[in-house]
Amino acid sequence: MVSVTLSGLAARYGRKAIFSDVTTPALHGGRLTALIGANAAGKSTLFRRIAGQLDGAGTTVIHGAAPHDLRYMPQETNTSAALTVYEAVVLALKQDKRSWRLDPAELAAVDDALKSLKIEDLAFRQLTELSGGQRQLVSIAQTLVCQPRVVLMDEPTSALDLYRQFEVLELLRDYARSTGAVVILALHDLNQVLRYCQMTLAIAGGRMEAVGETTEVVNSDLVRRLYGVEARFEACSRGHPIMIVDGQARG
Repeated sequence: MVSVTLSGLAARYGRKAIFSDVTTPALHGGRLTALIGANAAGKSTLFRRIAGQLDGAGTTVIHGAAPHDLRYMPQETNTSAALTVYEAVVLALKQDKRSWRLDPAELAAVDDALKSLKIEDLAFRQLTELSGGQRQLVSIAQTLVCQPRVVLMDEPTSALDLYRQFEVLELLRDYARSTGAVVILALHDLNQVLRYCQMTLAIAGGRMEAVGETTEVVNSDLVRRLYGVEARFEACSRGHPIMIVDGQARG
C-alpha cells in the first residue's frame, strides 16, 4: 500500500520561516486526507515542499510509489498557453516521457480523464476560452490522467459550482479507493472535509496544529484556534456530521 510520511519538514521564503518541524504519521492510500488552515497558514507552501519544489529541512518518505508518481495541482489555474483542452491533457500525460508519440492506451487514458469529469465536449476548445471552473476541471484531468499514486490538490473545488464540487469530491474519493493512491486536498469548506475526508492535517502558526482521523480532530476547539470562530458540530437527519458557525470567537 502507498503511504506518505512527513518528518520535520521546514520551509522559508528568504529569511521568513513559513513552517517548521511538520511531522505526520504515515498517511495511507485508499482514502482522502484534508489539509486545513486559515489563509496564509502555509498550506500551498507545504504542498510545494512535499512535491520537491522547495528546499528545506526534513524529509518526505513515500512508500509503495516512485517520486515521479507524485502529482501536485496548484490553486492557480490561469493560463495563457495556446493549447486546446485535449492538447493540455496530452502534455500532462507525456511530461515524464521521452517520446511524444501516443499509443492507443495513452489516447484512451486522455479520453477517460475527460469523460470522468464530463468535459469531453471541451476537448477542442482553447484553454483561454474557458471559465475559471472549466479550467479547474481541466487541471484535475491533467493531474489524474497519468494515474499518479500520490496526489496533492490545492483547493480543487474553489472555482466550481455546488453540483460540480460534490461531483469532483466523489470522483476523487473513488479514485483513491480504486487505485490505493494517497490523495491530499487543501480545502476551506469543513463540511466537505467532514463528509469526504477520513484523515485531516491542520496547520497554523508555522506548525502542525493537529493530525488524525477527521471525526476525532475536527472539533470546536480546533476551529476556534485555526479560524477564530465559534462552531458547533451536530449530526444531520441522515447521521452525517455537519458544522454550524455561530460567529466570531470572543476573547
